[in-house]
Amino acid sequence: MALDSGASIVCPTLAVRSNVGVEVWSCENSSLQYAYKSDLPKEDSKNCRSISFSSDGRYFAYSNGNEIKVLQTNDWAVKCSLPRPKAFYLKFSPLGNYLSTWELYTITKDKPEGSSNMFIYELGSGLEMFDIVQKNPNDWEPSWSSDESILAIVIGGEALFYELSGDIKSFQRYTRKIGGSRGAVVSLSPGSCPPYVVVYTPGSKGGPSMCKLYKYPSLSPNQAIACKSFFQADRIDLLWNKRGSGVLLLTSTEVDKSGASYYGNQSLHFMATKGDSCSVPLSKEGPVHCVKWSPKATEFVVVYGFMPSKATLYNLKCDVIFDFGEGPRNCAFFNSFGNLLALAGFGNLPGNVEIWDMKKKEKLTNIKCPDTTYFEWNPNGMYFITATTAPRLRIGNGFKVYHYSGSLVHETIWPQGQELLGIEWQKYSENQFIEPVLTKIKPEGIKSSLPEASKKAYTPPHLRMIKEGKDPEQFVPRSQLKVNSTQTGFPVGRKCGLKANRIKNKKDMTVGNNVTPTTSAEKELKNGANLNDEQLNNQNRKYTGKQTLAKETDSKSPEGQTSKKSNNPEKEKKIRHVAKKLSDIKKLKLRQEQGETLELNQLNKISMEAKFLEELKILKQAT
Repeated sequence: MALDSGASIVCPTLAVRSNVGVEVWSCENSSLQYAYKSDLPKEDSKNCRSISFSSDGRYFAYSNGNEIKVLQTNDWAVKCSLPRPKAFYLKFSPLGNYLSTWELYTITKDKPEGSSNMFIYELGSGLEMFDIVQKNPNDWEPSWSSDESILAIVIGGEALFYELSGDIKSFQRYTRKIGGSRGAVVSLSPGSCPPYVVVYTPGSKGGPSMCKLYKYPSLSPNQAIACKSFFQADRIDLLWNKRGSGVLLLTSTEVDKSGASYYGNQSLHFMATKGDSCSVPLSKEGPVHCVKWSPKATEFVVVYGFMPSKATLYNLKCDVIFDFGEGPRNCAFFNSFGNLLALAGFGNLPGNVEIWDMKKKEKLTNIKCPDTTYFEWNPNGMYFITATTAPRLRIGNGFKVYHYSGSLVHETIWPQGQELLGIEWQKYSENQFIEPVLTKIKPEGIKSSLPEASKKAYTPPHLRMIKEGKDPEQFVPRSQLKVNSTQTGFPVGRKCGLKANRIKNKKDMTVGNNVTPTTSAEKELKNGANLNDEQLNNQNRKYTGKQTLAKETDSKSPEGQTSKKSNNPEKEKKIRHVAKKLSDIKKLKLRQEQGETLELNQLNKISMEAKFLEELKILKQAT
């Protein structure tokens, strides 16, 4: 399949992580048929936990269970090796001069207080520059200014700022700080230097949570450019646009106390570096599934609401630019130029992917990519990759590459017994590719080797017969049909016939004191379908007696159980709840020891073990 005429001859490599190691795949300039080649890096290890390209694509890093290797992508030579065998996550700094690593926080007999689990290494020398304890796997990453001159991180609830000179000493003493509380978050803006700073402080003692915007280094409370407060916010996501001129604040609570939503309450706010702030108006109730800035930095898309969800495009004034309507979606992905948008429904949704032309606000295609766990646009902006990865899904692992028109151009299905764990396209600097000219010409693709799911709606057998004008009963063997007594009112034979007719005639068919038969009664009636009137009445009286006895037994049973319960059932309920959490954590730790890669929420659960143990201890002492 030839590339489009407007495409660059640069073909990004693919880093592939599986349960047997890490490989780098490439393709020829004239096609997108990716494959591993012997001159590219390959690591055979069952303990490879992470892969990452630097933002400009100069470096590629991966962990192999023994160390972290950083490679130069121009010749794939080893830049440096870092002694972090348990590294779980890797993140390059904006210019690629530093690599941050995170591993699971653990407590040992020798170190009951735990030890550092987040580190920063300088790649030129391979030296460790910074280390702290960072228990939370969700907010572990430090925040950098675009020129890497400033590093910000939250330690002990305080936002600390380090002015870096490349010397290790500059990492050892912070130059400024903003006091906060546990759960605080800090984020530096991309683009301008010195950067803008957003600091989030969670509310305490009934007070509201607070988000303040500053211009570094003016960080005094009275120097805030903008401020936004909100009461319902257990956590926050801070999303800057590419220019660093505006930031979206996605707040959420863990539990919706009204019971209306499984996801908890969520709200979306906007702050501009000019000082403006407002709430983003959402026209449908329900969770906020996804928020994404366009690379053009002047608009953003929000996918929100109960299914079918809505997708809406907003400008920097939070005015609605375009409404994409409703559909089974929970994800949004802009290509690197912002002229194409993918709206998709993954996870528990069927995998619909819509590709939109953002200039014309026109849908180009709608394809189905079921079982997708990973989606990423090619840096050239014309192709995207979908992958089915473990541990989310262990069956049907593999990846596919599509043209924006929906044409499938490459497919790799993983061998049986192996698992695809991660995949990532090499990144490039902004000026590497030219924005593609969009056309409605669909290039020739390939046919997937996977069987397609039937598009026909399921029709039960008895309805199929009715549609064909046939009598369903003529397909039931005569040996299974019995003649009914007029008193029972429904045929007795196959189980489905019994159930369907019981529902249809439940007003006419009663036993004893106007009680609809239970399963046990149905069984007795089935056995006595051909009894005469007197025998049937005797059987009905027998059933009514059984039912009365069952009611008396049930009424006595709760009394006995109540007498056995303690004086504080609410406390026992809490103890059982905490014990269940600890049991789940024990199972997760066992899976982790066996080499399985856990997800973020599972790692977060493990990090809460000490808290749950202390809570259980207090509850038991008070019992």
